[in-house]
Order: sequence, then structure tokens, then C-alpha cells
Amino acid sequence: MNLDRIKEPNFSQFETIKSFLLGENDGRLFSQSDEIRRKVFGDDVFIRGIVEFSNHCKQNCSYCGLRAPNKEITRYRLTREEILHCVKIGKEQGIQTIVLQSGEDPYFSDDWIAELISEIKLKYSIAITLSLGERNFKTYKLWKDAGADRYLLRIETFDREVYENARKGHRWNDRLKCVQMLHELGFETGSGFMVGLPGETVDSLANSILELTKLNLDMIGIGPFVAHPETPFKNQQNGNVLFSLRTLAIIRILNPLANIPSTSALESAQKGARLTGLKVGANVIMPSLTPERVKALYNIYPGKNAVQDETEYSLKAVREMIREAGLRWSDSVGVSPNWLNHNQIL
Repeated sequence: MNLDRIKEPNFSQFETIKSFLLGENDGRLFSQSDEIRRKVFGDDVFIRGIVEFSNHCKQNCSYCGLRAPNKEITRYRLTREEILHCVKIGKEQGIQTIVLQSGEDPYFSDDWIAELISEIKLKYSIAITLSLGERNFKTYKLWKDAGADRYLLRIETFDREVYENARKGHRWNDRLKCVQMLHELGFETGSGFMVGLPGETVDSLANSILELTKLNLDMIGIGPFVAHPETPFKNQQNGNVLFSLRTLAIIRILNPLANIPSTSALESAQKGARLTGLKVGANVIMPSLTPERVKALYNIYPGKNAVQDETEYSLKAVREMIREAGLRWSDSVGVSPNWLNHNQIL
């Protein structure tokens, strides 16, 4: 199978993607995806420090350990002062982008979040990514005007039936509209999906890759589904790590200018897989800056934040992993070349 056909928008493209998902030629696939990453980003790995400030969530997703019906989890919320302290530590360690992430927690008002964004910008002059779920246009605009630079909202799958089984009571089209609103407002927009959600097929995975590429995203997150014991999907098989790495590589080939993280879900599913992700097309690592006393409670899947070291020690491990991959920790803010391109800055 000709790898060049992976970029041709026709039936042969779909069949080529399927063939490489099924292992047509991993050596060639991974070599080309790594070559493309290196051509665009050099040896730089961008760092995004995540502050997971609440594990409360009003939603009922079938795959997530933070789901509202889970009574086995200890819930927490960080104070404004605790969040700012996490940002301070990240900045001191050379991190230029902070990700504010939480479950969909109505305790924090839209204005409270906006004030937090403004305060972080004023004190630390740092790029801010939000990962706070589905909101309306007014809220997204409020946060953008307050100084937020980026927004991550994973669409999870392009198979409507699989989506509505995974997120009961939610409509796939609503999720897509949110991603489109973020684009319209000028956010660096990120989305992505899980590999191996219950009900997914190779055909639907190949289709998700193609449909995601059409969104012209600035950041793309790919990781395997990892079954959580306190969810309706607890007895489902985990997503295949090799399929996830192949998906990441194909996504890199089709989206050369997008920032693509090597996710913690890869590492949770298979030790060492996050390092491998850096070798097959990923150019971003997103370590947690959440305080060690609550870090493991942000338990969206088993193994998430399992190592509860102090932030300085966990960041040291990240630096070592990047060196092992033959790459370097970048002190850059890491603006997406894709965003620069469609905003005519390149």
C-alpha cells in the first residue's frame, strides 16, 4: 500500500488509512510521521502544565471516573490561591503554557473563571489553555476576552452512535458546534478522540481521522480508551496502544502543523508508550502541576496522575523522558503553526 495515498481525499485515502491502522507497514508509517514532526518543529517539545482544579462534574459520561454518579471518589476543589501557586511553580520551572482543567463543575461561575484568567495573565504573563467542557458562545467569548489563548474540547469520536452511548443525554452535533464556536472566536482550538471506545470499528476510526482533519485544528489529542472500574464501561476492553500510536502517526501526516501531545493515557495503558509517542509524531507533553495531595483524585481513568511526586520531581522525569527521545524541552510558548498559518501570521 502506497503511504502517499494517505493524503489523497478520495476512497483510496480511506482504504490506505485502514491498511496502516491494521499494520500495513509500521516502520514506514512511524518513520514518515517522525520526519514530518521534525521538519516542522525540529527537536523542540512544547510543555503544557496542567492544573486540575476540581474533580466535581455534573455529567454522566459512561467512560469517565469523574462522572456525577460515582460515589467512590473523594471530591476536591482548589482555591484561587492554590491554583495561582501551581501556576507560580510551573512558571519557575520554565513552563510557558498553563492548562486550567476540571470536570464540568457549576460551583465556579463564568465570571470567577474570567477573573482567574485575568489574574494569571497579569501576574505571570503566561499562555492559558482552558479545558472546561461544553459552554455557550457568550461564556467562551468572556473567557477569550479575559485573556485565554487556547481551548481544548475533545470530540471523542465521529461515530454518532458510539458517542451517544458514551455520553448519554448529549448530542454529537452540540459538541461539534462548540468546537466551531472556539474557532470563530480566535482560540487556538484543540480537539481529538479516544481510540477503542466501545462500539468503535476500524472503519469508524478511519472515518474519525478523516473528519477530524477537516476541522483544521491547532491541537489534536489522541489516546486510548482506558476502562474505569466505577463506570458503565468498567468491563470493556481497553483501547489498543499500538492502534493509538498508529492513529497518532496518521494524524501527524495529515495535520503537519498541529500541536500533538503524547498523552498520559498512553502511559496509563502501557508503560513507556508516552515516550514512544514522541518518536512517532507527537511534539507536546502535558505534565500535571496539581498539588500532590489531590493529584491522584483527578481519576478520569486508572493510572491518571498515579505518580504523586512533588511537581519538581515529576518535571525532572519529564525532562529525562524528552532527552531519552533525543529531543529537547522547549521554553517557547509553543503557538501552533497551524493557528499562525490560518491567522496569516506565518
